[in-house]
Amino acid sequence: MTNSTRLAAAIALLAAAFSPAAFAACDIEIAAGDNLAFDRDVIEVDASCETVTVTLTHTGSLPAAAMGHNWVLSRTADYQDIGTAGMSAGLEQDYLPPGDDRVIAATRIIGGGETAEVSFSLEDLDPDGDYTFFCSFPGHWGVMKGKFRLL
Repeated sequence: MTNSTRLAAAIALLAAAFSPAAFAACDIEIAAGDNLAFDRDVIEVDASCETVTVTLTHTGSLPAAAMGHNWVLSRTADYQDIGTAGMSAGLEQDYLPPGDDRVIAATRIIGGGETAEVSFSLEDLDPDGDYTFFCSFPGHWGVMKGKFRLL
């Protein structure tokens, strides 16, 4: 291998290592406890991520039936309607209407000390779109929410 070939190979490796996808935060961690709050109110994800994985940790001690939390993503225009409809779906359906196409991604409802995760594609999300993440447990979605942004 000539020096120029080695140099070209090294440059190609460096370019790949420093590409936006190499530094994209495609794995997100978020927590909520026995209070009605996530530990962050904004999640920003690099649009170069093909798949995003969100891991929700319930840092409290109360059971899912009393103070359960989940992580749900939808268009901002839809989240209130999803939250309202989810109340009648019940805990067995994670307080989400079954088969609701407005739900982009969602974890299951978890209680204190538990974790849940969901992975989803960004392929159909618009970088200029308006998205909200929230907890669909009855009474929580009005205050447990935040913005989800693609960068």
